[in-house]
Amino acid sequence: METLDTPRLVLRRFTQADAADLFEYLHQPGASCFLSLALASMADAEREAAERSTTDNSIAVCLRASGKLIGDLFAEPEGDTFSVGWNFHPGFGGQGYAHEAAEALLTHLFTERAARRLYAYVEDTNTSSQRLCEKLGMRQEGFFKEFVSFRNDDDGVPVYENTMQYALLRREWLARAAAA
Repeated sequence: METLDTPRLVLRRFTQADAADLFEYLHQPGASCFLSLALASMADAEREAAERSTTDNSIAVCLRASGKLIGDLFAEPEGDTFSVGWNFHPGFGGQGYAHEAAEALLTHLFTERAARRLYAYVEDTNTSSQRLCEKLGMRQEGFFKEFVSFRNDDDGVPVYENTMQYALLRREWLARAAAA
């Protein structure tokens, strides 16, 4: 992926040097959908950073001023449709970084990658991601009851989560941009 610049951020491909910052927010993921990505050690973080550096689907989000990795985005292509998502270090929450980064990604996907449709899955308990989807102009398309399980309870029984699907069409994005 080409590097994308925003006023406060740089969106770029991961590098091996991102391992320590990646470990900071993935050793105890906040959203249950990222539990499978939990990193137990720095060695795991180094392997994860190396793996992410080989693909354009995983995007490092770094502070422009310091270069510190504060989160990541993903964009998984499915023809002219992309599954998108984000995961940010909780210490950098509430400052608009996720919106700034996601807005840049959506613009890139619609203008440079010829996306027709973008969608995101969000757990019904993840209100910050729901708000971000809405702020990006995405609309809720579906609500899936007990859709997926990311963890088991103390007895080993899967805990199923309710999941919302948000989406945005290129024509909706263009209309929103024209109105702004």
